[in-house]
Amino acid sequence: MTDIVDRATRSRLMSAITGANTLPERLVRSALHREGLRFRLHVATLPGRPDVVLPKWRAVIMINGCFWHQHRGCRYATVPAQNRSFWRTKFRGNLERDERNVAALRALGWRVIVVWECQVRRGRVLDTLAARIRNVRQSEDVR
Repeated sequence: MTDIVDRATRSRLMSAITGANTLPERLVRSALHREGLRFRLHVATLPGRPDVVLPKWRAVIMINGCFWHQHRGCRYATVPAQNRSFWRTKFRGNLERDERNVAALRALGWRVIVVWECQVRRGRVLDTLAARIRNVRQSEDVR
């Protein structure tokens, strides 16, 4: 299967993808804010620069894109037909980095909540996320 756009166009489109302030991130932050929860964003001093940090509860929220972080079993976690070897290596590196960052955060005493893009798209997470955050004080990790 070939790409529907030329290489230059694909390169421009891919380079425009940002790693911060994505729509899923903004929706999660909006839901947290509506619940009266306050947080910090992209704290550079923490491993992996978590998307949302709730210092009061020593909890972080990692909002993962299903494509980039290869959400297992998700329809958005596809591997492009072109240059499969490159993409598999890229995704493997992303997953290994995610595991290292989560382990480092836990070692520092942070609780880690992983939210997937598809959950936000379906609205499943937004209704229950605030309750999950409140319960994080009693639980070890929330997934």
